[in-house]
Order: sequence, then C-alpha cells, then structure tokens
Amino acid sequence: MFAPIEQFLAIARTTLVECLRQPVALAVVVVATLLVILSNPLSAYTLSDDNHMFVDIGQSTIFLAGAVLAAFLATAAISREIESRTLLTIVSKPVPRAIFVIGRYVGIACAVAVALAFLGLVFAIVEQHGVLETAAMPIHLGVLLFGSLGMLAAVVGATWLNYIHGSSFGASFLLLGVPCLGVAYLVTMLFDAKLGSQEMSRAFEPEHWKAMLLLTEGILVLCAIAVAASTRLGQVPTLVVTLGALVTGLLSDWLFGRTVLSYEASHGQGAVVAGATEVAASMAGDASAPLVSASSEAVGPLAYAIARVGWSACPNFQMFFVTDAVNQGVGIPTAYFLTATAYAMLFIVAFVAIAVALFQRREVG
Repeated sequence: MFAPIEQFLAIARTTLVECLRQPVALAVVVVATLLVILSNPLSAYTLSDDNHMFVDIGQSTIFLAGAVLAAFLATAAISREIESRTLLTIVSKPVPRAIFVIGRYVGIACAVAVALAFLGLVFAIVEQHGVLETAAMPIHLGVLLFGSLGMLAAVVGATWLNYIHGSSFGASFLLLGVPCLGVAYLVTMLFDAKLGSQEMSRAFEPEHWKAMLLLTEGILVLCAIAVAASTRLGQVPTLVVTLGALVTGLLSDWLFGRTVLSYEASHGQGAVVAGATEVAASMAGDASAPLVSASSEAVGPLAYAIARVGWSACPNFQMFFVTDAVNQGVGIPTAYFLTATAYAMLFIVAFVAIAVALFQRREVG
C-alpha cells in the first residue's frame, strides 16, 4: 500500500542529492552570489533611487540564476540518464513511470528551492546594508560581520564534512548555507549600521520576501517545463526549449496580449485583460490603465484565436516578477499572491502531467 509513496520519496531524495552535487549548481550559486553582492556598490552610480536599482538588479540576477539551474538540473536528471541508459536499472524494477517523473520533478524543484533560498538570504543581508549613495553614509558593520561569519560557517562546515565523511562539498555548502545565512540575517536585523541595538521589525522587509516567493514559484513552473522537455529531447534541445519558454513567457503580453486586446476592443468586447496585466495594473493603483496597449492594426478572427490560445497556454512569467510594485511601495496584495500561487500550481500540474504522458511510451533501452 505504501510502496508507491516510498518509491516516490526515495526518487525525490536521490534526485535532490544528485542535483545539489552537480558542479553547475555550485557554480551558478557562487556566480549569482558575487553578482548580487557587486550589484550593491554598482547601483550607487545611477541618477535615480540607488536602492531601487539594487533591488531590480538583485532580484533579476536571482531569477536568471534560477532559470539556468532549472534548465541544467532537469537535463542532468532525466535526459542524460536516458542517453546513458542508466535509467534502465530503475524502470526495469516495479517502479511506475509516473512515480519516477513526479519524483524527479519534486527532487529538482527542491534543489532549485534550496539554491534560491540561499541566494534570497544573500540578497536580504546585502539589502540590509543598503546602497551608499553618499560618502557620509556609514558602512553597516553588522552586515559585514555577521554576513561574513554566516558564509564562513557554511564553508568550514562543508569542508569538514567533505574531509571527514567524504560528502560533496557543493551539496553540503548549499544545505548548510541556508540555515547559517538565515541565522546571520536574523542577527543582522537586531543591529543598526553602528552595531547599536534596534527592533527587528524596523529592518524586516516582508514585501521583499513575498516577491522572492513569487520568483520561486515562477522558476518551479520553468522546472516543470524543463522536465517535460527532457522526457523526449536531449540535453541541448532541452536547454533551448526551457530558455525559449522563459523568453516567450516574459514577452507573453507583447507577443499575444496586444493582438487579443486589439480584437476585443474593435469588436466591442472591452479590454479583457488577463494574467499579470490586470492585477499588476491594479497593484500600481490604476486598474484602468492596462500594461498591454491595444494595437492599431486590424486583427482577424484567426489571429485572435491563435493569440488567445498562446496567451492562455503560455505561462506569463511577468506575473511572478513584481519588483516594480515593491520599489514603488505599493506592496503585494494577499489576493494577488494567492492568485499567482494558484496560477503557478495549475501550470506545474499541467506540465508535469504532460511529462508523465510523454514518458509513458519513451524507449529507454
């Protein structure tokens, strides 16, 4: 009775460990960490609000790092095993293919979530420091001290586990880095720039964490797309499809939304705005001003039908990128957060179901 559950947990756990052991996981996280840290001083050279620029660059870096991880880890977890035929040792046993695919997806998603949690904590700690817009602004000693100690603790712990127990340094570093940086972040919020005590509520930014959760949901949708592609395609085509889906999703409003709005406006149906457009406009305080403007060109029924299908079927990743709302101080309404979460869950379930269907008849021998 519990055999499928045990098989699912075993596959998910194994996939999580395998993904975190991949050299690309550590490489992407290290590079993204350096970019997030460097984006703080580089943001001081803008002509507008420097802290807003840092938030834009930092969260964009994390989003792109998650997208790269989703593509590479899904490729390594499924398509590479199919090409090397090591998958035969699993499917030859009484393991349903659906359990294998779902377990693989959950393991990949957990690995990506660990990496994003690590990067999110790095961003949160650096954000506590703030951008030094003038030379008179003090350096935040708490951020430098506790942030460095948290990172050092993760490195020392991973090195010790690698030397004593032979554990993977990359996997240990990421798994230890999340709690170490989490403690460092909590301690940092207790001190001001000169190490004077302050209330934690003064430094805590809940909207930034809401934005990070939405970014994570978007990346998990991309993980499902990568898993579905890897069940039928090789490594390079899977990477191309995954990154192509990301670009198409980011341009969904422009590629499909304009055509839909133009047709509906010309046929008296009103500006029916779907996906991120309507909600993001209301978050900005002007629900009557859609983010996608109707095109002045005439649109036929066929073009409208194609655009409507594309706009509905393609995940709109703009829905998960709400940095502008955070920077403008509008905040992320709970209704929007829940809507985006349900939107992500629907696409995850849909693409994992497609992956299961595609893998059922895949020849792995």
